[in-house]
Amino acid sequence: MRRAAVNPRRGEQMEVAMTPMIDVVFLLLIFFVWTASFQMAEQLLPSELTPPTGTGNAVESDPETIDFELVVVEISWPNNTPAWQVNGVAQDSLVALRQTLTAIAKAKSDLPVVLDPVPQVPLGYVIEVFDIARGVGFSKVQFAAAEEP
Repeated sequence: MRRAAVNPRRGEQMEVAMTPMIDVVFLLLIFFVWTASFQMAEQLLPSELTPPTGTGNAVESDPETIDFELVVVEISWPNNTPAWQVNGVAQDSLVALRQTLTAIAKAKSDLPVVLDPVPQVPLGYVIEVFDIARGVGFSKVQFAAAEEP
């Protein structure tokens, strides 16, 4: 007496159903495309920075009472020394700059900070201001770039 075979198609080749696998691949592709961030990397931004504007004779006011949309830190290079302005208000030193940014961050730390150095400013001074802005609590620190003509 002979036992029945467990696999009745023993002599035939097994087929792999590709349709479900292709469906899964397309679903994964759609998921990754939808969740990918398409922001321009910072290394790809134009390297020419905008020159400072204005006369620098702004009136100082308390940062906690002003409703900012963004914080612009201008870094200029008069007489081969750095000079800083926060939204048009001149800062005497890095300590004063840190205090102003700390006061603004306490009021509203989700504001974007835009660093606008002139091309003559050494990179070390720009990085120092970047570190100060990040250190006092700002999470969105960006660099200004010149508009393309």
